[in-house]
Amino acid sequence: MDQQYISEPVSPAGQYLNSSVLSISIINVWEAKEPIDDSQAVWQLRTHLLPISPRFSSIMVIGKHGKKRWKRVQVIPEEHVKVPVFPTGLTPNLYDEHLENYISEIAMEPFPQSRPLWEIHIFKYPTSNAAGNWIFKLHHSLGDGFSLMGALLSCLKRADDPSLPPTLPSLGLNARRRNIENQRNSLLSTVSKFFSLASNTISDIFQSITKSTLIKDDQSPIWSGNDGVEFSPFTTTTITFSLHDIKQIKLSLNVTINDVITGIIFFGSRLYMEEVSKGKSNKTDPTALVLLNTRMIRSYKSVQEMLRPNTNAPWGNLFAFLHVPFPKLSDTNISSEPLEFIRETHKTIKRKRRSAAVYFMGCFYEIIRKVRGHEAVAKLIYKTIKNSSMGISNIIGPVEQVAFENQIIKGMYFIVVGVPQSVSIGILSYNESLRLAVTAEKNFIDAQKFKASVVNAFEIMFKAACKNPP
Repeated sequence: MDQQYISEPVSPAGQYLNSSVLSISIINVWEAKEPIDDSQAVWQLRTHLLPISPRFSSIMVIGKHGKKRWKRVQVIPEEHVKVPVFPTGLTPNLYDEHLENYISEIAMEPFPQSRPLWEIHIFKYPTSNAAGNWIFKLHHSLGDGFSLMGALLSCLKRADDPSLPPTLPSLGLNARRRNIENQRNSLLSTVSKFFSLASNTISDIFQSITKSTLIKDDQSPIWSGNDGVEFSPFTTTTITFSLHDIKQIKLSLNVTINDVITGIIFFGSRLYMEEVSKGKSNKTDPTALVLLNTRMIRSYKSVQEMLRPNTNAPWGNLFAFLHVPFPKLSDTNISSEPLEFIRETHKTIKRKRRSAAVYFMGCFYEIIRKVRGHEAVAKLIYKTIKNSSMGISNIIGPVEQVAFENQIIKGMYFIVVGVPQSVSIGILSYNESLRLAVTAEKNFIDAQKFKASVVNAFEIMFKAACKNPP
C-alpha cells in the first residue's frame, strides 16, 4: 500500500488535545554553547527526527463516522524549519527580549492541519544564556512529555563521549528500600489501607468532577480568570537550581525531589501573592494541576521500546491530573517552619497517589466520549485546566552534558503552551541542575517579581534544611 494512504486511529487523548476547544503544544528549548550552524538542519531532520516515529510524518484527518486518524504523508522538511531574522549587533539582553517575544508569538500561532504537527525554530543570536537556541514546537497530540522527550533524546549524544547515548537517572537504593518497606507495611495493614483508599478515591473523584463542571479557583494575583487567556501573549522566565541543593532539602525531609520543588513553587507563589495583594493571600485557596505520568516505569525507554506492542511504556499521552491545593501562608512557616510547605505538599501528593481516582476519572471520560463524543471530553478537560490557578509539569533530562551533531547543549527547558491558565511551570533536570520555566500572562503577572519570590522561597527553605540535617 502507498505510504500516503497508511493510517491508524488517533488515541482519545490525542483527539482531546487537538480539538475545537483545546490545542496544546510543548515547546522545548536547547541552548547552544557555540553559535549554531543551521546549514545542515534539513539533513539533520531527515536523518534524526523523521525516522523516530510515524507521528512526525503524519497529519490528523477525519475518517469514517467522524473518527480522527493519523495519515502518513510526504514531509517537506523546509516547511518545518524556521530561522527568524533580527537586527545584528544587539546586546544579549535585547536578544533575550526578542527570544521571549518570539517564543510567545510562535506559541500563539496554530499549526496548519495540512502538515505534520511540529516545527523547529533556530534562533541564531547570542542571548545572556546561550550562543543560540534550538526551539522545538511539538503538538501535544503527538505524545506527552515522556514520549516527546524520549524522541528528542534519541537525537542526542553525550558531549564527553559521542559514542554513548545520554544517561538518565534511575531509581535509587533508598527509593527501592522505601518501596520494600511500603510493601511490608501494606501486608500488615491491608484493611486500614483499603478504607483509606476508598475514602481518598471518593473525595478525589468528587473534587475532579466539580473542578470540571462547577467550582473554580478564586481570582488572585496568579489567576486572572480571563476568557481566552490561552491566546494572550505571555512572558517566559527561567530559574536554575543546583540539583545538589535540592537533594539536600530532600534528604533532610525524607521526601521526593518532586515534593521539594513543588513545595518551593507553592511557597514562592504565596510570597508573590502576599506582596501583590498587600497581605491578603490567605483569603484565596488556589490549586495546582500537577501532571502525573501513569506509566508503570521509573526511567525513559528507547523509542523502539515505546513503539513495541504490549510494552509497559507505550508512546502516546498517558498522564493524569492531580489537584493539589496550595498550603496556607503564616508567620510561623515563613520564619521558623518554612519546610512545612514541603511536608504539607508531600502529604497531599502522597495521599492522592494512593487514590484510585485517576483510574475512575479515565473511565468517566471514556463514558462521556462514547455517549457525547471527544469534543465533550475536551470541553471538560478545558474547564478542569481553566478552573485551576496553575499547571506544573515535570520531565527528567540527561545526567551529563549532551550534544546535537557535535554542538554542545549548554542548557535546556520546556514550557506547555495553549493552556487556559495565567501561570504554567515546566520543570526539567539536566546536567546536575534543575530548570524551572515559568510562563506568565503578560500585563497581569510580574514575571520578574514572581521569579524573585520563588528564588527567595528556595533560599529560605535551603537555610532551614541546612539547620535540619538528615
